[in-house]
Amino acid sequence: MRSIPRSMSLAAFIALSIGSGASVWAADPVTDAMQQAYGPYRVALFRTNSGSVAESQQAIAQAQATWSQIVSQFGSKPAAPYDRDTKFVASLSEVTAVYAKAADEVSKNQLSNAHETLERARDVMAEMRQRNNVIVFSDHMNAYHAQMEHVLIEGVKLMDQPQGLLQLLAQVGALEYLASQMGTQAPASLTSNPEFMGSLKAVQQSVADLKAALLAQDAAATKAAIGKIKGPYSKMFLKFG
Repeated sequence: MRSIPRSMSLAAFIALSIGSGASVWAADPVTDAMQQAYGPYRVALFRTNSGSVAESQQAIAQAQATWSQIVSQFGSKPAAPYDRDTKFVASLSEVTAVYAKAADEVSKNQLSNAHETLERARDVMAEMRQRNNVIVFSDHMNAYHAQMEHVLIEGVKLMDQPQGLLQLLAQVGALEYLASQMGTQAPASLTSNPEFMGSLKAVQQSVADLKAALLAQDAAATKAAIGKIKGPYSKMFLKFG
């Protein structure tokens, strides 16, 4: 995942992150607003994983401010299709609580805890869309992320089990499919973007390298390839997620 250039303010970086996905927002105002708020959210996730308390505080404050606008605008009167969602207000409140908890953890220099706390906001937003039959490109990236985390957490453990390489190959097969889906489900506004396509290619190549190591039954190469899975995705998520 790339770092924010020293010459660029956090606000400018957030604007860049948001702008890259502006044309892939949905047709309803609530989803559009949530997608706009997703840019600052991604930066907050990144910052809490980078070791800087001050920059994490600033990023979370920006994410909170953007989310507060959604609560203010739609909390009492959500637009369709969310107007029939009986859990809508509760979900808005849960994301607000996630940000508050993460901000408190950052103030106590608990950046790892704050990062894990923030992960919940992604799930809540995805659940809101799913309940209301709304699909955005972020959902495909989230599906890949969930499977990637499973491979990262369980991959090395599986290698120590009987037929572990074969079991891991099955998991990587699912990851390969989801990496492919990120390409086939991306809107034209992204597939026509050379930077997006470069990022996607890097993600898909990292999966292909892991699959090749598994097919060769090379344990050392497999462990090395597992270690290279997260980086390309993180870079892609920060700007296009």
